[in-house]
Amino acid sequence: MTLVIRERRHQQALRLSLPPPSTATTPSSDDLCQQTHMPALFPSPSSHANSSPGIRNLSDLKKVAVLGHGNGGTVYKVLNKKNNSFYALKVLRFNQDGIGIRQSATVLEAEILRRVDSPYIVRCHAVFDNGSSCNEAADNGGDDLSFVMEYMEVGSLHDVLREHHRLPEEVICVLAKRVLEGLNYLHGMHIVHRDIKPSNLLVNDKGEVKIADFGVSHVVEGRFDGCELSAGTCAYMSPERVDPERWGGGEEDRDEFAGDVWSMGVVMLECFLGHFPLIGPGQRPDWATLMCAICFGEKLEMPEKASPEFQNFVRRCLEKDWRKRATVKELLHHPFVNRKCCCTSKGLGDYVFHE
Repeated sequence: MTLVIRERRHQQALRLSLPPPSTATTPSSDDLCQQTHMPALFPSPSSHANSSPGIRNLSDLKKVAVLGHGNGGTVYKVLNKKNNSFYALKVLRFNQDGIGIRQSATVLEAEILRRVDSPYIVRCHAVFDNGSSCNEAADNGGDDLSFVMEYMEVGSLHDVLREHHRLPEEVICVLAKRVLEGLNYLHGMHIVHRDIKPSNLLVNDKGEVKIADFGVSHVVEGRFDGCELSAGTCAYMSPERVDPERWGGGEEDRDEFAGDVWSMGVVMLECFLGHFPLIGPGQRPDWATLMCAICFGEKLEMPEKASPEFQNFVRRCLEKDWRKRATVKELLHHPFVNRKCCCTSKGLGDYVFHE
């Protein structure tokens, strides 16, 4: 059978020139069956540092509160003492045993953060090593790597769902469009996120949703790279990542970008239902259960109350065969994300702040 090879696979590879090591990293959030992936060691302050309000040293920042923990790291809310603005400081702590193994992954993550510049991606203002120097943040000593990130006041989509349980379609279509715009930007730079999930979609006080956390992301260089297939959160992985022998096809032909589309489809359906959609509410989200649901589950039944446009949108995302799955560009033209309500970015903000 002739495989359908998508045009983007023939684009020139993005080859990153990595600067010498000197700063930063990111912790991930806890989620269903989170895989362990801890980066380490790397490059100089972000290219966005010049557009930031002069954060030259971690001593410029005052720790205000702990926002969260995950995978050996901590996220702090910090105050820039020079201009009284708030930021999020992600500090990853690691021991010497992991440096050699994780160095290349961390260098790549830092380089991605230095290069991305989009209203749909959480901005990184600066990257530093030895994050323990930040205003009493060092309780244990050791090696710390830190990202100074844009502060997203509302928190994550996971937090929004925990409070509101489910979202109406007019909000989900705005959310979907922003995530698609972010993925379109990343895929245009040959960057595969590989961990789209509610806790990696952050919301600011304007109700804008942005993609965060590139700890397991990958730069496509012209051919499929099979390493670290299990990196990320297994609940949101696509069938070809969970079971490449059954669903992947030939390694030369596999489309890594398609996995981000699957993950986004799972998230959108979760927003509508108010719970993780691929297993029953009472089922345990262990690896075996998830693998069966993702790779061998029956055709997904759409909720009856969902509109035909939403049902079709989700089906196009959750096609098990990646060759038949919609691309990001195709989904950006889908009727569901081109409803009248999607012409404004206020949908989620209005719902979160006024409901």
